[in-house]
Amino acid sequence: MEYTDYGVCRLSVIPVRAAAADTSAQITQLLFGEHYEVTEQTRDRAWIRIRIAYDQYEGWLDARQHHSVSREYFDYLNRTEFKITTDLTSSILYHKSPIPILMGSMIPISSSELFKMEEQFAFNGEAKNLGQKREPEFLYRQAAKYLNAPYQAGGKSPFGIDAAGFTQMVFKLCGYTLLRDAWQQANQGKTVKTFHERKPGDLFFFQDAEGRIIHTGIFQGGDKIIHASGRVRIDGVGEAGIEDFDTKQLVYAFSHIRRILPE
Repeated sequence: MEYTDYGVCRLSVIPVRAAAADTSAQITQLLFGEHYEVTEQTRDRAWIRIRIAYDQYEGWLDARQHHSVSREYFDYLNRTEFKITTDLTSSILYHKSPIPILMGSMIPISSSELFKMEEQFAFNGEAKNLGQKREPEFLYRQAAKYLNAPYQAGGKSPFGIDAAGFTQMVFKLCGYTLLRDAWQQANQGKTVKTFHERKPGDLFFFQDAEGRIIHTGIFQGGDKIIHASGRVRIDGVGEAGIEDFDTKQLVYAFSHIRRILPE
């Protein structure tokens, strides 16, 4: 049934599912501080369908994990530049209760260090302004923090992440917005016409036998790529695709390259 409400994630990490059931596949996650619009709810009110403000991704949320906010506060979140955490893990004091939060969480503190007093936040970790664009070296450092994070379908955290979630979060930390799925990211940024024009920081995309985009990773320079496959790892990459460093077998077939970072 149609329903309109607004919310913000006030837990460390919340699964967003393909359908309104605990057994349904996780398709993405909400990290602390991410806000969303509620567009629908089940008749028993146990599940709500949400649209995440950052990337417009839609899925189902357990209503018990929903933290409702007013339309006015939702609009405030949309127009205010908050900070994004860069520590692998940290904690925030929310209503005098500590909550562990993960890298990539949104902290409701603006660039002027003001926040809504009724929220009662206290945070002492490392963070940067979300919209502040950083240099390629910063991007490489953020990507390296995810090394050995286990692959998890729909994951966006250092403790479980998928390929497109990894690229989205690394670029988000650097001030660049990517959509959620690899096939969506494959149309963002600028086209790199040939393999030989590649540069470190470029997004590489890979396809299945039917030509569908199924994987992505961040080119590190030389013949190396960092990507989430089993775990976040560094493998070899060439014009044919990704070669597993351990088995020397081709595991993903090359499709094309997109450039997100400025020239």
